[in-house]
Parts: sequence; C-alpha cells; structure tokens
Amino acid sequence: MQPVVLRTPRLVLDLPREEDVDAILAACQDPGIQRYTPVPYPYERTHAEAFVTQVPKDWERGRHVTWGIREHDRLIGTIGLYRMEGDGNGEIGFWMAPEARGGGRLREAANAVIDWGFSSEGPGLARIEWRAVVGNVPSARVASALGFRYEGMLRRALVNPKHRDDGWIAALLAEDERMPQPWPVLEN
Repeated sequence: MQPVVLRTPRLVLDLPREEDVDAILAACQDPGIQRYTPVPYPYERTHAEAFVTQVPKDWERGRHVTWGIREHDRLIGTIGLYRMEGDGNGEIGFWMAPEARGGGRLREAANAVIDWGFSSEGPGLARIEWRAVVGNVPSARVASALGFRYEGMLRRALVNPKHRDDGWIAALLAEDERMPQPWPVLEN
C-alpha cells in the first residue's frame, strides 16, 4: 500500500519525517503517553528514529498505517490504523503532544482517518476498533464523540513496557451513524 496524505481544514496527515524526531522524542516523554500507549520505556532518541524509519515499511505491508498529525507544518501527534489483517477489521490508535491537546484537532484527524479507512480508496474496512487502558478518560471521550460504541472491558489485555492493564474496547462499523455516543464508563 502506498502512503496517503489526508487533509482537513486545519491539519495535514502524512508520514512522520526525519525532522520530526525531536518532536516525537519530546512528546513521548509525557507521562500520559508513556502510561497509556505502548511506546518503549524509557523512550530514547533511537526509538523515535526507528519509528520514523519503520512507518514507510509498515505502509508497504499494509497491516499498520501511521500518519503524523501536522498543524502549520509542525508535528503535534500521530494517528493510525493498525492490525488490518485483510478481514475488514482495523484498530485506531493515536497520541497528541501535551501542548496540542484540546481544540478538537484529534477528532478532526480521526474523522479523516476513519473516512479513509471505510472508503474504497482506502482499505474498505467494515469495523474499526478503539482500545484504551481503563482510566484513559480523555481518549475515551474522543472515541465516544467520534461515534464509537462502547463494547466492554478486556481483562488485563493491554500490555506496554511497564504495565499489563484492563482495557476498554469500542467499535465503529462502516454503516454506523457517527454521532456522539453515551458510554457507561463516562457517565458522571
């Protein structure tokens, strides 16, 4: 699969580049990113360099596709569709640099990725899953706002270098209306 550039009113989603290594390294020092995403720990410059090198290879294989999220040509996060096995399923994943959180940028980027993921120009997925460590309320709020339906909790299913955690799971089907959804774990 060839890399695709996606554009929204404020953002450009394209491949992470060598000049993004410092921004990736800085963002991945954030305790929230380290706690709630499967980045290496401790996160070092070599990890960011390897990530930038690996992304185009992953696109070629078509199983994992990742974009850098850019605002004014500055990398502010990453987003991707992962575990696409040719069965019509995929999983969305993302992180935003701490200074870029809020303001709807992540929802804007995610909507573009979801549109592409369900489209015939993209992989034509039937189902996109979202998973997060129980307690990652900001990520859950984004997924809920995107229309993902909460499906439950997976016991000790999510693993990162420091933890094995229970995980929330939700999904969006290609035919679902993409309106904000109530989730029992977000009530209160």
